[in-house]
Amino acid sequence: MSNNYHFYETKDGHPLKHDPFNAIIAPRPIGWISTLSEDGVANLAPYSFFNAFNYTPPIIGFSSIGFKDSAKNAQQSGEFCWNLVTSELAEQMNQTSATTDSDEFELAGLEKGTSKTIKSPHVAHAPVIMECKTSQVIQLQAANGQVCDSYLVLGEVVAVHIEKSAVVDGVYQTALNQPIMRGGGAGDYFSMSEMKKFEMLRPK
Repeated sequence: MSNNYHFYETKDGHPLKHDPFNAIIAPRPIGWISTLSEDGVANLAPYSFFNAFNYTPPIIGFSSIGFKDSAKNAQQSGEFCWNLVTSELAEQMNQTSATTDSDEFELAGLEKGTSKTIKSPHVAHAPVIMECKTSQVIQLQAANGQVCDSYLVLGEVVAVHIEKSAVVDGVYQTALNQPIMRGGGAGDYFSMSEMKKFEMLRPK
């Protein structure tokens, strides 16, 4: 292999000032997850390990390092909401990352929206919301079978709310809502611009 590459085996640790893993697998959509506890307490937290996993049925998921409230609530209640984070909502999203026993909606000054098909509330002013039924909660494990203190929560999307302004000629325009995504540093985020868009169709 060329000397132009930094190479390391992960078991030995990385040779850089900061672990590059999160910065390489980036930018990532943010899993801003709202749930309801068994006691009826609302919870709202952002997860940087989040994505879509299936078309039919539509399945999305987030990974919780530690069995945190979002994962626990999603497992116990059988449901959760995903809320789109935009540039306008960035600061409030960041506030909900605080470790607290308080209602994160109230902490960040966010209005709760009433979901249509599930009990979990959502961020009322998020331009896109997905209501989900929890389908699987999987404790991750290493290649050698050793379990990790991380839990992948998957949910089937059963209902979707989209602000009409983001739909043009029947097509959802991703950049119009100015979504932000997570980078690799302690506070690195990326925004999306229509100017950066390009089209490349799959070969037939």
